[in-house]
Amino acid sequence: MRVDRFLSNLPRFNRKQVRLLLVERRITVDGQFVSDPHHPVSEFSRVLLDDEVLQAGKPARYFMLHKPQGCVSATSDPQHPTVLDLLDETDKHELHIAGRLDFNTTGLLLITNDGQWSRRLTQPQTKLPKVYYVETEQDIGPEYAATFAAGLYFAFEDLTTQPAELELLGPRTARLSIIEGRYHQVKRMFGHFDNKVTRLHRERMGPLELDSALAPGRYRALTDAEIQQV
Repeated sequence: MRVDRFLSNLPRFNRKQVRLLLVERRITVDGQFVSDPHHPVSEFSRVLLDDEVLQAGKPARYFMLHKPQGCVSATSDPQHPTVLDLLDETDKHELHIAGRLDFNTTGLLLITNDGQWSRRLTQPQTKLPKVYYVETEQDIGPEYAATFAAGLYFAFEDLTTQPAELELLGPRTARLSIIEGRYHQVKRMFGHFDNKVTRLHRERMGPLELDSALAPGRYRALTDAEIQQV
């Protein structure tokens, strides 16, 4: 939200008063004096009028978790443990998952309360790769890579998948990079060849790679450098 709109939404200020406050440089956002009415204000911003707090802001939180099997990528579930159950954090209800994983899929999950950040990470328009290690029931043929690169038609959604990159690691193991997150997408892609995925593990999302020191079920806060990479 623009700072002028933020201030105008407060019942104590009219538009003329807002303009004067900005011109007189009496408003600070996160410690910075602002006069530009277009300056952004988010729910995490600390906004002051002189020394008076207009919005305290709340801390943005970002976590990397190594999702184990048998765990639901959801905030709540009546039957199964959820990934949020693995977090020893306060106010977990404010957090959401950036890019879910299936029940038995393992690997990198990113959890945050910053919706704008998670959208940048997961929207297909940003073209950030999601990289998976895949094991299959049958051998992976040479035609897989060309088919995935050309895109597969999914009748249920009436769409063709974006080009995906397949790296063969062994007869039945591969690394697959996709930029979407369609329903069971990786399994359906291999299912096109009637080849069942027996193990699926997400290694990376965009620039963020799963920390090799994190055991399944463990998590840590992202560093400032990691947050800024997205």
